[in-house]
Amino acid sequence: PQRAEDIAASLATQVRPTRLLLNACVALGLLEFNNDNYANSALSKTFLLPGKPTYLGNAFRYSDNLYDTWGRLEQALREGKPPMAPESYLGQDPKRTRHFVYGMHDRALGIGKALVELVDIGERRSMLDVGGGPGTYSSLFCLRHPELHAQVLDLPEVAAIAEEIIARMGAGDRVATLPGDYHETPFPSGNDVVLISGVFHRETEAACRNLIARAHASLEADGLLIVSDVFTDAAGTGPLFATLFGLNMMLTAPDGGVHADADVAEWISAANFEDVDTRRFPPPMPHRVVVGYKR
Repeated sequence: PQRAEDIAASLATQVRPTRLLLNACVALGLLEFNNDNYANSALSKTFLLPGKPTYLGNAFRYSDNLYDTWGRLEQALREGKPPMAPESYLGQDPKRTRHFVYGMHDRALGIGKALVELVDIGERRSMLDVGGGPGTYSSLFCLRHPELHAQVLDLPEVAAIAEEIIARMGAGDRVATLPGDYHETPFPSGNDVVLISGVFHRETEAACRNLIARAHASLEADGLLIVSDVFTDAAGTGPLFATLFGLNMMLTAPDGGVHADADVAEWISAANFEDVDTRRFPPPMPHRVVVGYKR
């Protein structure tokens, strides 16, 4: 706990405006105020302290980069293209790329721990993680299933950072990166599982169908396709988080948006997958997963 004067001194800021910000943080539940001292609330201790397994600071750093982008929402509506070029956070700008990849890792830790319990991959031993970003999901699946090995296909600049994260998670002996562009790089054959998580919200229907077809071709008999993402209901008008997420993707990727899980299930069925099933993550997680089997 510290007084406003001490906090301002450590931040090299002015006391009066700093106190206004601190008071707002108290009202938001981020800080507590007692005996003229400000202290972290339980919420902040959980999510804002570096080193904690629930730390989300890197995700917020990536969101900092989106602040100006959301201010150009009208421009995006008129021009039909994203104000933020995806290249800037997918390799062109090393600092933004690092914030993005580590931010996705922060978020994926919580989402992935739910996903590995939501989808039972059984005794399957070979996974291809398409657009796997930081490699968090592959690492969690491999830590959950000791016989599983995985390859994470993503852009070279992203894959280089993913290797750091995979090693830090203790999965470096069973999770390898495959640098490339999932639009063009051939999918390795012989997979028991293909995971496509957090990819469809960047792609058109045609591109999603293409990824599904290539996943089917790369799978062995009884192979499992897992598609996890933020999806809307059939009408596309809810839930609220999914609709806002679609806007965010529209602002940051040329084909960014959000799909309905019912549509994705139909595309997977049309690609000759069987026993297609849709599942929702435990509340309050907004994600959903659609699975299908190659019989």
